[in-house]
Amino acid sequence: MTDSNSVRDDLLARISKSQQPHEVLRAPELRAFASELKNLPSEQRADAGRALNDLKQSLQAAIAKREAELLDQTVTPIDVTAPFDVNTTSPSLLPAEKGTIHPVSQEIAKMSDILQRMGFMVFESREIDDQYHMFESLNFPAGHPARDDFDTFMTVEADKSSEPFVAPAHTSTMQNRIIKQLKPQLDAGQPIAATSIDRVFRNEDLDPRHEHTFYQYEGIYIDKDVHAGMLVATLKTFLESYYEKSLDVRVNPFYFPFTEPSFEFSLSCPFCESEGCVVCSQTGWIELLGCGMIHPNVLEMAGIDPRVYTGFAWGGGVDRLVMMKRGIEDVRHFQSAKLDFLRQF
Repeated sequence: MTDSNSVRDDLLARISKSQQPHEVLRAPELRAFASELKNLPSEQRADAGRALNDLKQSLQAAIAKREAELLDQTVTPIDVTAPFDVNTTSPSLLPAEKGTIHPVSQEIAKMSDILQRMGFMVFESREIDDQYHMFESLNFPAGHPARDDFDTFMTVEADKSSEPFVAPAHTSTMQNRIIKQLKPQLDAGQPIAATSIDRVFRNEDLDPRHEHTFYQYEGIYIDKDVHAGMLVATLKTFLESYYEKSLDVRVNPFYFPFTEPSFEFSLSCPFCESEGCVVCSQTGWIELLGCGMIHPNVLEMAGIDPRVYTGFAWGGGVDRLVMMKRGIEDVRHFQSAKLDFLRQF
């Protein structure tokens, strides 16, 4: 039979130093001592049982004393809002050479550089916005059925009009703000040329080509005598700079509430040189983005006279551009945080 006195001394010593003394009651020595009872002769079990109870009572008393001591300890208060160096030393960081820039961030930087060299100012979008900038300012009046096409995430918090705030489903929420901000350029005889690139959110059914969180780039250009040919030429120039090769492009009629006329913009497949492959579904063409001439109502909402000025706009997915350029087969990889995927870049 285990000596209860030696077990007691060992466990009491452990309690006196522990920051969590209650855990000593789960010590293997105590469980082993208790398990020996069933193997003892019947005439010895009563004494052993009393010894075990005495041991537990001693431990519980010691635990209560130790817990009281821990509560009485003087604790130096810290400022939880202060930076690390005020309260303690800074944590060690991983060496910079072990990190990489996310592939989407890499491509956004390249896209922004190309667009800036083409004369476009680059803006960031918002991750929470109101329904006026999401819909009304873009010619989506209340009750318009096209609102349902965006599968927008709504929040429980509402704006002053009691309309729930939304997670933007497109970076076009910035269009009204950008036009108003840059309107003085038109008065000075200069065009408005701007792009916004940021995250957007939609309630999508996830598959290799659809994700609920992704990146979008939006562009607008406003001046006198702007026409659709300028739109096509601008997008063609941008995409050829991005893919570093000559491309054929085409536009097909489509419908968007915020542009009129509206188009779907396609380019010749940069992978198969228009011969047909799995990326372009053997058609030789890839439907890339939506675009069109800015609707007069959208211009008026931003304080621009559509009888004097015209403009074009486009919006497309950054993730899709990156997938095509890098040969990535599943858009969900971008949000997966899988190191084996990210280390390739």
